[in-house]
Amino acid sequence: MNSTASQNIASKLFAVIDSKSRAAILANIASHYGISSEDAFAEVTDKDAEHLLDYVTGSTRAATSVLIQRHGLI
Repeated sequence: MNSTASQNIASKLFAVIDSKSRAAILANIASHYGISSEDAFAEVTDKDAEHLLDYVTGSTRAATSVLIQRHGLI
């Protein structure tokens, strides 16, 4: 998958999920990388971003994968 497709998955997912789920995903990324949630959002929606799941860890990663599949973004 190219970077543009990865960016689109993150952007599309954040557009369709509730704010609590979005905050949990971004908090997970922010905690793992030692950055703010705002910086995490900028990173995963950047045109050169890797796939969203490459940034997410632990049980949040599995939950994020389910959300991606549930919304037909794979």
